[in-house]
Amino acid sequence: MSETGTESRPLVRQLPDPTTASNVRYNPSLEELRELAAADETTTEFGSPSYVSEFRSRSADRTKNAVDHEFTDRDHELVADAIDRTDDVELLCVDRLMGRHPDATFCCRLFVPVEHARIALAWANLFEPTDGRDPDLYTVQLPDYDETAIRVQPDTGFTAVLGSDYTGEAKKSFLRLFMYRIKQQGGLGLHAGSKRVRVRDANGDLRTVGQVFMGLSATGKSTLTSHGCWLEGPEGAAMVQDDVCGLLSDGTVAGSEGEGLYIKTIGLDDEQPELYEAATAESAILENVAVDDDGTVHFDEDRYTANSRAIVQRDELESAAEEIDIDRMDQVFFITRNPLMPPVAKLDEAQAAVAFMLGESIETSAGDPSRAGESIRVVGTNPFIVGAEGEEGNIFHELIDILDVDCYVINTGYLGDQSKDIGVTESVTILTEVARGTVEWTRDERIGLTIPDSIPGIDVDDYYVPDHVDDYEDALADLRADRRAYLAQFDELRTEIVDAVY
Repeated sequence: MSETGTESRPLVRQLPDPTTASNVRYNPSLEELRELAAADETTTEFGSPSYVSEFRSRSADRTKNAVDHEFTDRDHELVADAIDRTDDVELLCVDRLMGRHPDATFCCRLFVPVEHARIALAWANLFEPTDGRDPDLYTVQLPDYDETAIRVQPDTGFTAVLGSDYTGEAKKSFLRLFMYRIKQQGGLGLHAGSKRVRVRDANGDLRTVGQVFMGLSATGKSTLTSHGCWLEGPEGAAMVQDDVCGLLSDGTVAGSEGEGLYIKTIGLDDEQPELYEAATAESAILENVAVDDDGTVHFDEDRYTANSRAIVQRDELESAAEEIDIDRMDQVFFITRNPLMPPVAKLDEAQAAVAFMLGESIETSAGDPSRAGESIRVVGTNPFIVGAEGEEGNIFHELIDILDVDCYVINTGYLGDQSKDIGVTESVTILTEVARGTVEWTRDERIGLTIPDSIPGIDVDDYYVPDHVDDYEDALADLRADRRAYLAQFDELRTEIVDAVY
């Protein structure tokens, strides 16, 4: 459905001019924002601020966009009311730049009430300060509204976040539209992390590989993206982006967040040393993390939610690159937690489009806490798609074919009956050796995929999926039938993709 009603109204003229409006504080410094949020702060043992919100995950079931949903009169009223209230509430207005790529940089303007300054503080720490350009995208977040509703008008670049004080709503309101604008330009927005890996290949020659990781929150995307792969000069691995990228038609991958990362903290430990150190730096901002009154931090405790978060700064991560774009996407990894999937498998273009459409993972507390741990499918592992999902699969198929991208599915969970866990060490070893080109591949007819015959540093025989699943053939046949039925719902999806179900 396309927008009607409010789409023709000049949105910029309806919102306050922050440079002149008496009820708006325009672009306060980070120090001022922290001072304004002081009443809500518990100062941690590391000197960083910690906050607890009422809403602790996105309200996905209360989110509508005017492209995919029919906007009723009530929906338009909600948008209009959000805009009208910006004249009556004491507001903070913060402008930030999302992206650096010349074809994918957008100025974002967030309005939030002064009493919810912690939202502005956290959000502002993710993106770079404005260079003074006019905004492209706007969000008004009013946590004290008497109804919870997120309403998105993609074509005007406006989002109303009503009745939720969760910082993730502000963050995703802009990233959702970043991806939409990339698609309008002939590319594709990806809920993905990216990194640049410099390694010696089998011949000892140095090669640089651009890797992209597609996965839902809490499936290991941040861990794999930020991991240094234990490489030492002249080899090395650099995190470029953590959450959302734009694959452009020329093969470059545009980043979105230039300053910080919004990471999960439950389970944060020494296996993720860089993320742990960044989360315990004074520059971090903790949200819904278990913090005692004396400032003691307990990352392993879900006192408020399993979706506890930290905003950490890129410059606290040794592996973070200075740039946020990569020249090209050489390899893409679909992160899954499906126990019938091997630790890694190499996919052809059509199979990769199947993996993109399936988006198989587990529900996390970031999406729907009531279903956390359940098996789910999310197209592109991207809950923020605007437009027909089948068309996204077609575009992905076209781009990876034209750009000659190598595609893989990687399991970061366990095999079969949970008797064999795939840990960070195994996953990082796989990524490194795939980048080197040292993995030997073989077509396995029983599994129906191309899987490793050998990986340096890993005994692949220990991770052969059929050995860990009772009645494997029946389980796989059921899985394939279920996958075909799932893909059949996407009318726009090309037949050759549906026929490639593995």
